[in-house]
Amino acid sequence: MAAKQTEPVTVISLRKLSLGVPEPQQQKELKTFTVEDAVETIGFGRFHIALFLIMGSTGVVEAMEIMLIAVVSPVIRCEWQLKNWQVAFVTTMVFFGYMVSSILFGLLADRYGRWKILLISFLWGAYFSLLTSFSPSYIWFVFLRTMVGCGVSGHAQGLIIKTEFLPTKYRGYMLPLSQVFWLAGSLLIIGLASVVIPTIGWRWLIRIASIPGIILIMAFKFIPESARFNVSTGNTQAALATLERIARMNRSVMPEGRLVEPILEKRGRFADLLDTKYLRTTLQIWVIWLGISFAYYGVILASAELLERDLVCGSKSESQVVVVTGGDSQESHSPCHCHLFAPSDYRTMIISTIGEIALNPLNILGINFLGRRLSLAITMGCTALFFLLLNICTSSAGLIGFLFMLRALVAANFNTIYIYTAEVYPTTMRALGMGTSGSLCRIGAMVAPFISQVLMSASFLGALCLFSSVCVVCAISAFTLPIETKGRALQ
Repeated sequence: MAAKQTEPVTVISLRKLSLGVPEPQQQKELKTFTVEDAVETIGFGRFHIALFLIMGSTGVVEAMEIMLIAVVSPVIRCEWQLKNWQVAFVTTMVFFGYMVSSILFGLLADRYGRWKILLISFLWGAYFSLLTSFSPSYIWFVFLRTMVGCGVSGHAQGLIIKTEFLPTKYRGYMLPLSQVFWLAGSLLIIGLASVVIPTIGWRWLIRIASIPGIILIMAFKFIPESARFNVSTGNTQAALATLERIARMNRSVMPEGRLVEPILEKRGRFADLLDTKYLRTTLQIWVIWLGISFAYYGVILASAELLERDLVCGSKSESQVVVVTGGDSQESHSPCHCHLFAPSDYRTMIISTIGEIALNPLNILGINFLGRRLSLAITMGCTALFFLLLNICTSSAGLIGFLFMLRALVAANFNTIYIYTAEVYPTTMRALGMGTSGSLCRIGAMVAPFISQVLMSASFLGALCLFSSVCVVCAISAFTLPIETKGRALQ
């Protein structure tokens, strides 16, 4: 009898224990994941290769539009009989347009999306680039190239989209490889200039240079809006659809559970860049961007100036020297005379431009093993040294060697600071951080023409010392940056 009385009690106790254990389906529903979790779980695959090729190609278009000024300058100097400061002013106004629009596009991208702003910037740039080829005068040329600069400033959104879709461990490898596209654009415009300018003229060169941008616009439909941006604006369904599409393309799986992320109302505010948490980082990044751009475009324009005006050792090049005065051509020292590039000058520019990829393997290793800060400090210090070495009286081969190394170093600097800036800021202010940095960067680019094309003619050593000093300041600023982003998840 006693055993029969205790049996029901045992059954009731077991039922109570079973009610306390959630079913597997309930456990699954409780699971959540973020965009960062999804990106890391899906991993690298076919989608990222397509992303790398399409978004990387924005660098081809940007390089062609920026480098175009360097190869066209001698021709427009001759056609419109321009003085040194007028030639320098063209480049300065291009970067002025870039500077003004960088901040605006950054603000708009953080509010309305990276993809939309990238598309608008490409349409804008292609339209005004084509119009430039019909410029009836110097003033129209300057105005239209300024408008092109405004459009080119939005191309940075391509880098942001790449950064926000790449898994953490691949960012340090894939983003520096984007330099290949910039190199391809630079080589393409120099090669085209060597063939097109002597035959059908600089106006056709600009028209042909607009074609890659127009083709690329049609390829943008294959790349979605950033999932990080969508989820930060509350559009979780669009972000989830994008992540599922990437998982299918990569033949991977999504994390289990529900996609969650805090909806952030305060996005793209300039005040956030100067908040206590990011104030020092922002100010030092601005200094570095300004200095790197000053050095980079200084090298490009100085290369053209060295070849055009034979400033090193007073050597005489194969360049054609013609003066246009009332229809007669004669040799002169007038600032308005024509120094058209010879074939050998184009070859020198191509060789020095190839230098931009020379240090890429070492740059990738440095970024991933030494970290972003130390790697940037080393390459900036070396840049300062090679600027001073340009003053050594050397042969044509020696000059090409120095220019080759300088282009390699300044390209490595740009690689590293692009990656660091895209990684250090959170999603809500990443585009604005890139935009303001790009804007400050163009101040350096605006000043560079007057140093490379005006001061260098008056005091060669003075110009080199100025470039070198700025690089030293940037090296110190890079070394003392408060945040290292190596191996750090996007915030």
